[in-house]
Amino acid sequence: MSSTAPSQGTYFKDVPTKDGYFGSYGGRFLPPALETEMQKIHKAYMEISKSHKFISELRQIRKHFQGRPTPTYYCNRLSEKYGGRIYLKREDLNHSGAHKLNHCMGEALLANYLGKKKLIAETGAGQHGVALATAAAYFGLECEIHMGEVDIAKEHPNVVRMKILGAKVVPVSAGLKTLKEAVDSAFEAYVKDPETSLFCIGSALGPHPFPMMVRDFQRVVGEEAREQFLEMTGELPDSVVACVGGGSNALGIFSGFIEDKGVKLYGVEPGGRSMKLGEHAATMTQGTPGMIHGFKCMVLQDEKGEPSPVYSIASGLDYPGVGPEHCMLRELGKATYVVEDDKATLDAFFELSRLEGIIPALESAHAVAYAIQLAQKEPHTSILVNLSGRGDKDIDFVMENYGKDYIKE
Repeated sequence: MSSTAPSQGTYFKDVPTKDGYFGSYGGRFLPPALETEMQKIHKAYMEISKSHKFISELRQIRKHFQGRPTPTYYCNRLSEKYGGRIYLKREDLNHSGAHKLNHCMGEALLANYLGKKKLIAETGAGQHGVALATAAAYFGLECEIHMGEVDIAKEHPNVVRMKILGAKVVPVSAGLKTLKEAVDSAFEAYVKDPETSLFCIGSALGPHPFPMMVRDFQRVVGEEAREQFLEMTGELPDSVVACVGGGSNALGIFSGFIEDKGVKLYGVEPGGRSMKLGEHAATMTQGTPGMIHGFKCMVLQDEKGEPSPVYSIASGLDYPGVGPEHCMLRELGKATYVVEDDKATLDAFFELSRLEGIIPALESAHAVAYAIQLAQKEPHTSILVNLSGRGDKDIDFVMENYGKDYIKE
């Protein structure tokens, strides 16, 4: 597969290919039993997603249950301080507190149409787990969420929310006890019962058709943001910025501007403590092509080709792979991928809280950090940030570990 650019104006019809490739990335590499099940899911999605009934029900859910459209907001004080014009797409105001519900409601609706009884998923920061538990409650489905023990301790408020919503939370004690191991555990559980359950991957990654499905469900973010920004300013933003772990929120907002040559797209990865292997999760910046969880993408890996340990202050970003569409976008020069470390992220977390009254998720704070840098470097330009989630889940962790550095009693 070659990384040739899709035709202008037909991007979403051309990408991915019928085999699930985004340039040379993506695809589906699974054992025969799961391959058969994925073919069923792919076939059903391609049929159902074009049906009037499915589209109508999803739109009703988004409007009357999720509270969409979420607003686009101009950061007056943040912009005055740093020089650029910074806007936020407020996905933190989406029901359950993040962009994750956009694809979780879509996946749960698909599961309902397929006659599945149970939803299985991994979660890192817990927002995907909360969103899927919310979707399961809405449709009356069972829900099982696999979560690393480290993340369970860091993101306790979200663990409580999942349990209140009726989900079973499965602690994962293998390896680093974080997101990669949670994915492994969820896959293992799904393999045991693919007939009655659906594995609802939490980002735009995994074997085909999941990168495409999640991207499609998240496109609502970009579609709304484009219309809102034009209405507010009469023009398109100069730059669009979003954090990237797996990459679902970034693809969601990028989708509204991906064919606009005058709009720069920036994906912000976690630089962690340092750029030493094991102390960050900057997959697009430091990774090499490899295989993980049934698909091909850029992977942070050791000399043996095994996924390496990763770290991020934000539990939702510490994954050694990345969505295959992001890999293609970088190769085509359609998007640029940058890094922000823990310190810059924490600074941005408190700046947005104190200047605008908005407490962001630590994941989203990576994007805010880069937007601040961009505003200083390119004053008077317009910068649209996808504020992918709210920071309720992070406040205990931040205060316990970093509060003394930012709050003077």
